[in-house]
Amino acid sequence: MSHEYYDAITVGHVLLDLRFSVDRFAAPDRESTILSQSHGVGGSAANVAIGIRRLGGNSTVIAKVGFDDFGKNALEDLVKEGVDVSNIRIQATNGKTGFTIVIIDSSGQILMYGHKGVSEELKPEEINAKVFEKTKHVHIASLRVDTSAVAARYAKEKGAFVSFDPGRRISRLGLEALRPVLSHADLILPNEIEATAITGEEDYKKAAQVLLDTGVRIVVVKRGGKGVYVSTRDEEFEIPSYLPGKVVDTTGAGDALAAGIIMGLKRYPLPDALRFATVVAGIKVTRLGSHEIPSLAEVEAELRKIGFISK
Repeated sequence: MSHEYYDAITVGHVLLDLRFSVDRFAAPDRESTILSQSHGVGGSAANVAIGIRRLGGNSTVIAKVGFDDFGKNALEDLVKEGVDVSNIRIQATNGKTGFTIVIIDSSGQILMYGHKGVSEELKPEEINAKVFEKTKHVHIASLRVDTSAVAARYAKEKGAFVSFDPGRRISRLGLEALRPVLSHADLILPNEIEATAITGEEDYKKAAQVLLDTGVRIVVVKRGGKGVYVSTRDEEFEIPSYLPGKVVDTTGAGDALAAGIIMGLKRYPLPDALRFATVVAGIKVTRLGSHEIPSLAEVEAELRKIGFISK
């Protein structure tokens, strides 16, 4: 069902995750036991849209899937979560929905093998500019640069705040290739490796400064178990990670963080929004599945435990 207003619109990939839990990763020519298998919707745009819903907001996804079983399963999962799928294009001919094989060992480490399918075939001319009138936040994740740049420009023309999570593959294109997106982005969310890949700077703080120099207002560098580093034109600070239990699955942790930032900024100033987001991500990694982001009630309960909120 289409909404009159969205707390966020996400733009990027809708995939199907095929998850296998193993006791340990197999070496070449060796076999490892599969302990369990499951599947569910994945892709950063889908994960963040689900996170927005679970944290109390309305969301829709701009993406593309194929007319196949994987696409059907992914759309069904989004609908079950209450995400508006009316802006997802279905490629009926010669289109295969992308998928990711995710292998998770007993320590929570992951191996991933991905096939993007038609998700990466979303073209700039297929972006409907009018939908951006219905939101104040657009999140663009891991999508081809030309389409990402058009989505970012349309969003800014409609007055929306734009966050950009480039992901591993897009980051490797480098700073000049990403300028068409960065010129319209308010916030960028690379991890340390991605920040280096984009800027050429090994030090994440220096990399953040290079990104700020492109015109981005806020840089959030994801540092895994070390937390996040945040830099703006006026301040810089670090927020430690938060882990309420055993690490089960780190896939989608960055997407959980992004959803937490988007919804956190609606309630808190930037440092507190980041603390809120790290709790969201911390709870997520204790659960199996890239989109297993906690509900707002669960996050608030955890925040009360650590004294972040009083009631």
